Amino acid sequence: MAAAPFVHAQCGCSPRLGGGFRNGKHGSVGSTSYPCSSTAPCPSSSSPPPPSSSSSSSSSSSSSSIGISNNRNYHGFRAQAMSTTTRGTSPQGTTTLKNEPDHLLVLVHGIQGSPSDWLYVEAELKRRLGRNFLIYASSTNAYAKTFDGIDGAGRRLADEVTQVVQKTDGLKKISFLAHSLGGLFARYAVAVLYSASASLTDQSEDYSSTSSNLEKSSSKQGLIAGLEPINFITLATPHLGVRGRRQLPFLLGVRFLEKLAAPMAPFVAGRTGAQLFLTDGKPNKPPLLLRMASDCEDGKFLSALGAFRCRILYANVSYDHMVGWRTSSIRREKELVKPPRRSLDGYKHVVDVEYCPPISSDGPHFPREAARAKEAAQNEPSIKNTVKYHEIMEEEMIQGLQQLGWKKVDVSFHSAFWPFLAHNNMHVKYEWLHNAGAGVVAHVADSLKQQESSTIIAASL
Repeated sequence: MAAAPFVHAQCGCSPRLGGGFRNGKHGSVGSTSYPCSSTAPCPSSSSPPPPSSSSSSSSSSSSSSIGISNNRNYHGFRAQAMSTTTRGTSPQGTTTLKNEPDHLLVLVHGIQGSPSDWLYVEAELKRRLGRNFLIYASSTNAYAKTFDGIDGAGRRLADEVTQVVQKTDGLKKISFLAHSLGGLFARYAVAVLYSASASLTDQSEDYSSTSSNLEKSSSKQGLIAGLEPINFITLATPHLGVRGRRQLPFLLGVRFLEKLAAPMAPFVAGRTGAQLFLTDGKPNKPPLLLRMASDCEDGKFLSALGAFRCRILYANVSYDHMVGWRTSSIRREKELVKPPRRSLDGYKHVVDVEYCPPISSDGPHFPREAARAKEAAQNEPSIKNTVKYHEIMEEEMIQGLQQLGWKKVDVSFHSAFWPFLAHNNMHVKYEWLHNAGAGVVAHVADSLKQQESSTIIAASL
């Protein structure tokens, strides 16, 4: 598609290889595609432990189910208590020191949520992951603060993470686990927290060689809050926004309701609503979610995501009333195929896992036709105008984000007693109501443990 360059309205930055921008004022701020540590699936240990409810037969297939299938009482900051060094006695009678947790796992809730949303997940992860992880449930964007805008909430989250890191000794690694809108807050926050390593800063602009070198070690890609980034995991997050057919499923795909939703969104969900429907800003300025699919003057969004060793998307294939399958899995409509109905062994309702390697792209762009379509969608929100604008934006966002490798995990609650609770089942918001998602949480925990094991192995080599 021949498209005008994605030119920023104020400074005139134009795109460069990898979705970044350059001009005389800002200099070089481009990025290449930063995949997982290799073009193969995320590194794995020999065999992650299955859930406690699994039989011995499910134990033997646990490793492959986390990998690639053939088809495809919170309270806030517990850093001091959890990072306190404890003493033990060796068999020889000498006193030894047990390791402090060195891996910070940040839990980020969704719209109008609170840290208490993570009670079940927090308890389960502590049980399964052991003492290496410091699990911290974010509280800075609770309830109505989620309506302040993705950028505002993202900056608050970044400040919160920085304070946790500064107050906690011994941290070396960092991961994020976010639900729903929290995934977008986390994407913005990691860009604020990102710092390129010296090895990258000093390299020349040979992007092909840089990309090759980045695959060898995530520590060479950059740091997040001064720590080595390991996992970035989202659960039912609208990465492409909620504009478009069935992207906001409770509207039932009715075009008239979807047309009315966009102009009403800012009144219901504030700045966040406008950003989710891609109508934020002036007509000639790219919407925030499009800018977040690139490296630009607003932040190194793609580089920050690319610094993580592994990026995993959990997406509901159906029965999610808030977030559609396409937007949560970063796929095009034609890429949605009928998922298997059988769960992976040991992980009920997890039906498929697919690794999508990075794809080279010169996107995203914001062509003139997109600016015209945005203006029409803002001022005259007819079905024709809104559909055209969304189709352009969706493709450009996908082209930007697919420059990174993603593991995509499909979840189906079709056999659950209450399948329409799928959105909150994903992270078992209330155990008595959403316990159908226990298998998903087990899969997340084992994926985290698997990646932790491979990191320890790599560090010892």
